[in-house]
Order: sequence, then C-alpha cells, then structure tokens
Amino acid sequence: MKDANGEVIYVGKAKNLKNRVSQYFQHNKNHTLKVTSMVKNIADFYYIITPNEAEALALENNLIKRYQPYYNILLKDGKSYPYIRIDLKQDFPHLEITRKLKRDGAKYFGPYFAGVRPLDLIKMINNAYPLRMCKGANPPKRSRPCINYDLGLCSAPCVKYITKQEYAKYVKKAIDFLNGKYSEVQQILYEKMQRLADNEQFELAMNIRDNLNILDRIKQKTLTFMPNLDNIDAFAWASNGSVASIAVLVVRGGRSVGVDCFHLVDAELNLEESLTQFITQYYSTSALPPEQVLIPFEDSYSLREWLTEQRKQGAVGRTSGVELIYPKKGEKKKLLDIAQKNAEMYLDKAVEKEKRTQDLTTGAVEKLGEILGLPRPPRRMECYDISNIGGLLSVASMVVFIDGVAKTSHYRKFHIKTVEGANDFASMREVITRRFNELKKEGNTDPSFSSKPDLIVIDGGKGQLSNAVKAMQDCGYNVPMIGLAKREEEVFLPNKSDPIIIPRSHNSLKLLQRIRDESHRFAITFHRSLRNKVTSILEEIDGIGAKKRKNLIRHFKSIENIKNASIEELRQVDSISEKDAIVIHEFLSGE
Repeated sequence: MKDANGEVIYVGKAKNLKNRVSQYFQHNKNHTLKVTSMVKNIADFYYIITPNEAEALALENNLIKRYQPYYNILLKDGKSYPYIRIDLKQDFPHLEITRKLKRDGAKYFGPYFAGVRPLDLIKMINNAYPLRMCKGANPPKRSRPCINYDLGLCSAPCVKYITKQEYAKYVKKAIDFLNGKYSEVQQILYEKMQRLADNEQFELAMNIRDNLNILDRIKQKTLTFMPNLDNIDAFAWASNGSVASIAVLVVRGGRSVGVDCFHLVDAELNLEESLTQFITQYYSTSALPPEQVLIPFEDSYSLREWLTEQRKQGAVGRTSGVELIYPKKGEKKKLLDIAQKNAEMYLDKAVEKEKRTQDLTTGAVEKLGEILGLPRPPRRMECYDISNIGGLLSVASMVVFIDGVAKTSHYRKFHIKTVEGANDFASMREVITRRFNELKKEGNTDPSFSSKPDLIVIDGGKGQLSNAVKAMQDCGYNVPMIGLAKREEEVFLPNKSDPIIIPRSHNSLKLLQRIRDESHRFAITFHRSLRNKVTSILEEIDGIGAKKRKNLIRHFKSIENIKNASIEELRQVDSISEKDAIVIHEFLSGE
C-alpha cells in the first residue's frame, strides 16, 4: 500500500487479495487508531503474485526490510545478543564472540543474556580444553608457542604440538558443553582448582572457583519439567487493542536462557499475522531457529517451511528441520504459558512507559499551549542562548524540539559577527534577525531554517525577551515568543509585566526547562570547542602568554582572522609588540 507521495506505508500478504483489502475499507468499530490512520493515507496498491505461501512469506519479510513501512512491525537490528561462533571448516577452530549471525556454515551457540556472559563460558572451556585463543582463520606460524601454552590454556597447533584429529576431539567436547552437557567440564575445573590450591597458586585457583560458581548459577536455570536437553524458542503475544507486545522464551540444552520482550505498534493487531511477521524478522536479523519453535496458534505450513530453510542455511552439515508446535498440554504448554505471562507483564509496563513519555512530550506541549493561550499546541519549539566569556568568542545556539522531543538534526550554531564585547541583548537581536532572514529566503533547502517555529523560547527575562521580539517584528514576523528566567523559573510574555508562574511539578515547565538547559549546553559546548581550538594553536607560539592570547582573541574573534591579519594589524592589539607580531605572522602563515 502506498501513500499520495508514492511511499510504501504497508506490506502484507493474502490468499484472497479482494477479501483482505476489503477488510480495511469496511466500517469496523474494532479497527484500531493505527488501522484507521493507515486507511486514510492509502492512495494506491501494488501487488505481486507468488507461487506459494512460503514464497509470499519470504517476499513479505524482504519488502518490509527494504521499505521499512510505517504501519508494519519493524524489528530493528540494534537489539542483538551475543553468540559464540565456531567455524568447523577451519583446521583448528577457535571460539569467538559475535553479535552478527551470518549464513556462513559456522556453528552458532546462543543467544546469551539474562546474566550469562559468553566470555565466561569461553574461559571455562579454555580452562578445561586447550583450544587456541589467537584470532584468525588459521593459527599464526611461530617458532615457539605463546604464553597460553605454558599456562596450559592452549595445545599450540601453531607449532604442530597437536594433530588435527586430536584437536577435533577437544572441539567436540567444547560443543557438547555449549549444548548443555556441563558435567565433564565441571569435574575438570574442580580437579584443576584443587591442584592449583595444593601448589599454593591461590589466585589462579580462585579464578577457577569463580568459573565453577558461574557454572552452578547456569545449572540452576534448568527447567525441572524438561526431561531432555532440548533447544526451544516459545513465542507469546499480548494486546490491549491498540498496542501489542511479544515475548520470546529461549531454552537451550533444557535450561532457560531468559525471556526477551518487544513492544509493537502495528496495523494488524491480529495474533497470527502479527506473530508470523515478527518471527520472520526475528530469525532473519538476530537469531537462528532452534529445533523446536512454540507458537500460540495452529501450525502454519508456510512458516514451518521458511523456518526450516533458515535453519538449514545457517547450519553445518546435515540438520533436522524445525518443528513448529502449538502445544495444548504438557511441558511445552508450560513454556508457552511462561512466555504469555511475560508478554502480558511487558505490555502493562510498555503502556505505562508510553503514557509517561506522552505526558512529558506531546501532553506537555498541549498543556503549554493552553497555559500560554496559543491557538494550537506549539509542535515546533526553538530555544536560543548566548555564550561567551568576557565578550570573547561570542556564540549562540538554536535548539529545536518537535512534539516535545529534541530534534538534534535541526540544531544550529551561530558565530556572533556584529557585536563587540559582552552584550547579550545585542547578540540576541543579531541571532533572531539572522534566523528570520533565513526563513525569508525563497528556495531555502535547509530543513531547519526553512521551517517556521510555533513557539520561540528565549533563555532570559524581560530585557532579553523584548530585544528578541523587536528583532523578529523588524523582520516582518509575529511568532509566539516567551522568556524563561533562570532564578525563579518565571515565564515572561511580550508586553506583560507580570510573569506566568507554572508549578515546578508541572510537565509543561519541565519541558521548558529541558529545552532551555539543552540550548545552554549546546551553546557552552560550541563556545568551549572554539576557545580550545584558538587557545591550543596560540599556545604553540613562543613568547605569546595567556594575556597576549586573550587580547588576540578579543580583538580578532577567531583563529582565521588572526591568520589573515597583517603584521601591522597584529601590532594594533594591546600588549603585542612588533617582534610578537612578526613571530605570530610567521608561525600562522607557515613562513
């Protein structure tokens, strides 16, 4: 589905296209706000015919990743957990940690979260089995082994102290450990700790003891009702009619790795469609399908076929397909119930968090509009602040909030060009004049300067505000403008002597404080960077001390102006002698 601009806003699949599309346009009181909003924006359709459901599922997933439609579930790649990777195609494989799953034929173990660190597991394996720790596809060629061999942590394949066949046995045991068979490693570590303690190597023994304690905590995650060392992912879905959440319970080797939860806002809010779309994105971005996947609806052949193909692409050698199971009773039903409780709990928290966020952003914007008597809520707010030290390197900041949220790409910086010394009122007049002159320009392509603000916030009281208002009106504009005085947090309006007092606990005042503090931070940071740049360059010039540097900065305002100055112009600066001027000129011009 496309909007009037030709942008793809939704991707879906259907056996019967007419019935599926008709559902959206039929009057239905059960339609969510997001579905209603999507239907209003649909201007065109484009459809692709596929030979079967599995192909449609794969195509839907690829198109969603390609177009990132607003009304689809969008699972971002950023939430990725670590895995342990072993490439069995190497002669002497090693263990490495990765957050990116590739269909490269290597074996991946994980994901690891909820307090289980893959680095701890690798340390246990290295203490039990002497696998190489060096990076790279092959061991480096060496004349003698590294220190890890002397510590008993490596079998030194780099100098051929071990054959491929012997090394492969250690790799197999490491894989068994990562698959949940912990007893042999635990016994090896315990015996090693005892030997180290007997030899009075207490620090090394304590490290082994820590490994054993971690292993005990991992074993405590064993699900007593799971009789086998199964690898299972259980998916559950919860919705309140406008938003939804999904929980994934991850079981590896019969032990609960943890539960991962996701907050969704999608146009479907339908169990089967939402969960199917989510699962395809989940396994194509952040995970490999295990042998069993539990879902809370009847088996879908196309989804099972797609999962099996994903598993085969990421597996080493021959592998089994994926069992897609809708359990009605027994141990697997218990897993699904645990996932369901987590999904419902996460939904409650997500709704609460969304409400708090809304109260601090769009809600605060609406209330602020009412307090100030504006005709509509001030969606785009701009705040200005001046920064200088004793009038040196005066700069200004323009910070932008849209719907109560910082829009950092629209922030802008100003060098004060026409004002001498520390005159904040005149500096503010210059900045406001330049900002509205930018707005006047026809064909201005700057996305920030070409946007008209709904409200301007000035960091200061009545004096600063009146100068800013005068500058704006001289440019022919009459945008709502207020001043926020720091000491009492009073809000001043133009041509009104008495300020508006907003309670300190009110979200509207907190919004004004956030944008004011952000403009102050942005201006200070810009001023500091300029000062450091100029000072650091001048500090390299022999004979130019702090007082002379300060006078140069005060006089010329920037390092570029000092570079372009002639010797005669440099001599006009207080405390700069002819000799100083020559030294400065030669240093900055590279003569």
